[in-house]
Amino acid sequence: MTERARPHRVLIYSHDTFGLGHLRRCLTIAHALVERHRDLSVLILSGSPIVGSFDFRTRVDFVRVPGVIKLRNGEYTALNLHMDIDEILHMRASLIRHTAKAFRPDLFIVDKEPLGLRGEVKETLEDLKDRGVPLVLGLRDVMDEPALLAPEWERKRVQPALEHLYDELWVYGLPRICDPLEGIDLSPAVRRKMVYTGYLRRTAPPPLPTSPDIPADPYILVTAGGGGDGEALIDWVLRAYEHDPAIPYRAMLVLGPFMQPERQAEFLARAAALPAVEATTFETRLESLMQAAVGVVAMGGYNTFCEILSFDKKALIVPRVTPRREQYIRASRAQELGLVAMLPDDDVRRPADMAAALRRLPLQAPPSSVVVPGLLDGLETVDRLAWHHLTRPERLRPPLTLLAGGL
Repeated sequence: MTERARPHRVLIYSHDTFGLGHLRRCLTIAHALVERHRDLSVLILSGSPIVGSFDFRTRVDFVRVPGVIKLRNGEYTALNLHMDIDEILHMRASLIRHTAKAFRPDLFIVDKEPLGLRGEVKETLEDLKDRGVPLVLGLRDVMDEPALLAPEWERKRVQPALEHLYDELWVYGLPRICDPLEGIDLSPAVRRKMVYTGYLRRTAPPPLPTSPDIPADPYILVTAGGGGDGEALIDWVLRAYEHDPAIPYRAMLVLGPFMQPERQAEFLARAAALPAVEATTFETRLESLMQAAVGVVAMGGYNTFCEILSFDKKALIVPRVTPRREQYIRASRAQELGLVAMLPDDDVRRPADMAAALRRLPLQAPPSSVVVPGLLDGLETVDRLAWHHLTRPERLRPPLTLLAGGL
């Protein structure tokens, strides 16, 4: 099979040092692409320790690089291996580069981090650029407040990559909600590369034997995302039901796989003592639970926000404000538009305040009551953009015999 005739290949990089957000966004895009095109395969590079727990569709697969985690002081450390962080990062960079060499993608999409974790994807970007492979940086709708993001990107020296390596910057949102690069001194050339796609629509997967059991009674879904920073939300909701057992609807809590095991055990025990509360630690098919819920309580990460919009769920967002204000910015803009309600975390977390918010939740209007053109057009736009790159006349590439030595 010639290089031109072989099926199209897309490589997606997700650094995955914390939580589930990056991986779930990449997986959503991958599944949408292969669903629309039978001659396309997608390979995801991920550092998530639970990437293998998710359902992968035919023609989507993953390569897991050694995991790292970000400590509270901002430093990184190995997740499992007893190795120095510099050794881990060197190994990750080598695996990423050699995977790209072997896979020979026709399109490379990098999620959020322009140069990857501590620059680990920079050489791969340069290699693929030399081969004429289109390079895309995918950005969520909100990155952080400009006062924090601008110095971070300056420290990481990402501007040259935006100028000279990337062909496009896809923003998975709308400017009406947020410009993720507001406050960053970008050249007009880089600004012209930015394309707002709209949010990535989600659908509930078909029922499987592994699908979650849907509670028989109407319930409010409470999700902490990955759970690593969701303890305050879960505790606040539990204290609300302990304070006010007569809250009209039951609660279904999904704690998240990255929550500390001792806190998971504590919350499961407290939930078991409350007749109106159920809890589970992790659910890979969360969309099924959300689709059946009468309302959602969440911290407002990107993926959860997309699901709330997609399933048209009345939502109460309790955003975190550290280490990034991303969730707060998204929630406050969405509340201004009337898409969701927000309950700011004041660090006091009076149970009566949460109980009152839970009582109001079923009475508020759903997101569909607000007309925002293009709000959920993300996957269609991503498909159109990707297909444009994949089907254009092939750029001049070095012969494969040259690629075999020295990437």
